[in-house]
Amino acid sequence: MEILVPVEELLAVFGTYNLAIWPLQLIAYLLGFLAVFLSVRTTKHSSRIIAAILSFYWLWTAVVFCLLFWGPNYTLAYGFGVMGMIQGAMLLVVGVLKPRLSFRFRPDVYGLVGILIVAYAMIGYPVVGYLLGHIYPRTLSFGLVPCPTTVFTLGLLLWTDKPVPRYVLIVPFMVAVAGLLAVWIGLLEDIGLIVAVLVGTGLILYRDTRWPAEEREALTVAQPSP
Repeated sequence: MEILVPVEELLAVFGTYNLAIWPLQLIAYLLGFLAVFLSVRTTKHSSRIIAAILSFYWLWTAVVFCLLFWGPNYTLAYGFGVMGMIQGAMLLVVGVLKPRLSFRFRPDVYGLVGILIVAYAMIGYPVVGYLLGHIYPRTLSFGLVPCPTTVFTLGLLLWTDKPVPRYVLIVPFMVAVAGLLAVWIGLLEDIGLIVAVLVGTGLILYRDTRWPAEEREALTVAQPSP
């Protein structure tokens, strides 16, 4: 079983996949913009909708791309498929069925870094890919393959206003580790994946460990003087 495959072989899989699923790429972008909008203009059910969108991305990527399109050409893709299904199921449970994720953009350092990460997932991947000569359909589709999906997920998790369950960060970190192999074979777009996951995960963990003290401080500041 080969761990590394030629980048041209991987790009060929992307090409076949993108042509087969068109125009789902447009729907994926519409859902992504909806998730961003609902993070800024929150409603009673906005966090559930955002989590459902992320869950859809992960489950589609796992089942359709990893298992059906990539797996027959690369055995390890089945492992990515399993990880993606686990991540999609976790987001469905902790974000929709028993919601513990609350998305609300705030213009602080976490929110601003989240903007950069989300922008890379939605815009950076196709732009960098184009500059590298990876032209559609031989491109990484937003929300429909593992790497942009991972980056987008980390960006939105930086916009949460409650601590993120740490197990939700495990699969994205594993995808970033695999991204090292992708960069090694020449898929240089995934340098952004590695940076986004390392920076995003670090900031989320740092923020969440400080959150109780910050919340107490905020409540103290908000209380009127006697």
